[in-house]
Amino acid sequence: MTKTVHHWIGGKAVEGASNAHGPVTDPATGEVTGRVAFASVDEVDAAVAAAREAFATWGTSSLARRTAILFRYRALLDAHRDEIAALITAEHGKVHADALGEVARGLEVVELACGITTQLKGELSTEVAGRVDVASIRQPLGVVVGITPFNFPAMVPLWMFPLAVACGNTFVLKPSEKDPSVTLRIAELAAEAGLPDGVFNVVQGDKVAVDRLLEHPDVAAVSFVGSTPIARYVHATATAHGKRVQALGGAKNHMLVLPDADLDAAADAAVSAAYGSAGERCMAVSAVVAVGAIGDELVARIKERAEKITIGPGHDPASEMGPLITAAHRDKVASYVRGAAAQGAEVVLDGTGFTVPGHEDGHWIGISLLDRVSVTADAYRDEIFGPVLCVLRADTYEEGLALINASPYGNGTAVFTRDGGAARRFQLEVQAGMVGVNVPIPVPVGYHSFGGWKDSLFGDHHIYGKDGVHFYTRGKVVTTRWPDPADAPAGVDLGFPRNH
Repeated sequence: MTKTVHHWIGGKAVEGASNAHGPVTDPATGEVTGRVAFASVDEVDAAVAAAREAFATWGTSSLARRTAILFRYRALLDAHRDEIAALITAEHGKVHADALGEVARGLEVVELACGITTQLKGELSTEVAGRVDVASIRQPLGVVVGITPFNFPAMVPLWMFPLAVACGNTFVLKPSEKDPSVTLRIAELAAEAGLPDGVFNVVQGDKVAVDRLLEHPDVAAVSFVGSTPIARYVHATATAHGKRVQALGGAKNHMLVLPDADLDAAADAAVSAAYGSAGERCMAVSAVVAVGAIGDELVARIKERAEKITIGPGHDPASEMGPLITAAHRDKVASYVRGAAAQGAEVVLDGTGFTVPGHEDGHWIGISLLDRVSVTADAYRDEIFGPVLCVLRADTYEEGLALINASPYGNGTAVFTRDGGAARRFQLEVQAGMVGVNVPIPVPVGYHSFGGWKDSLFGDHHIYGKDGVHFYTRGKVVTTRWPDPADAPAGVDLGFPRNH
């Protein structure tokens, strides 16, 4: 009998009651290993009600209490990181090393939340007028929601809820239905750390659950990470219902390689950034722009390295890249490679048709490398979300920059060069929210904020860091006047000499 992944509401596991379920699959074998309950509207309402009830006391709890719980939570996550990584591998398919890296990046934001006391400090101005002081403070919003993607089932929730609850909010998480088990485990660990019942809740589900959360009158804010079309929908729907929204969308991240670049370093970076985690990440480099005469040599070095990548089950220590999340996604990724030549690209490596002996039913695809790709080609225009790297050619820096800035996406980008002046110009002139200089995947550390520009972000706040604290709180300004105690009414003696 396969396992069933249920909800976490009010501090305990709650069996799904809707009789609606979805399959949970091991991408390495194609085997259905379980099923996940899909929440009904009533079940979503129960989770929000639990969060609303918990907010009544959690929102006014002391910072000392919150941070003590978060420190214990951080220790538990660290102690169980191998177990969490194994859950990720079993349902997402990424190799164990990638899964461990995901947990480590999530822990960075938990650590930021542990230091929330300094992040929530207000400001005070005294004597702005006679006996008048003005203070600025930040207060929690109430019940907030996170809707997270399949590609980082532990990291992205950890980018959201620890900071939200540290700020005094309560949280309802709707994770991806494709790899749901890890979210229940991190919820269990939060309870073990002492997080009160109802502060963190998990509802599994599909569009029914998402839509109810977006419209629920007791939800104050929504954080989302996923594709651009869904990010746009989440932003439009939730804001129409009066909610604060940060919705992070898709990407087409470019890496500009200038003629003076270290080509070995650039090739290493392109391979790791394009094919790591099978390309299923919004910060993957999916387009390399080679400037000048270096293109042929750069492509040759990328090809040489890419051909050496070992593809296999994520639990095998020898594997460097695992399968894709579903067979349908694998087929969609393959279609871009199969159609590339007809749209003018040179197919240097074709990963379609790849399989792993003994695991033929897994969701496998090999490494693909496309050269001389046109900006009008589907493989360039669309977010593929798989191990496909497009190489484009530009004659000059200005041409390469214009190509990047013409993209509707603006998540991350990178430049490879030995020239500091060129790098400085690029970081100022490129239209993207995150920039790497000789760093291919410029994901900020936890105490800076993550977010893109253009169609990669809908809303005004980036995620985690200072922006995250501001998103999960709202400002209040208090102006105070107190009479001088020397002017106390007759008959009240506070021990001060009378002014008159």
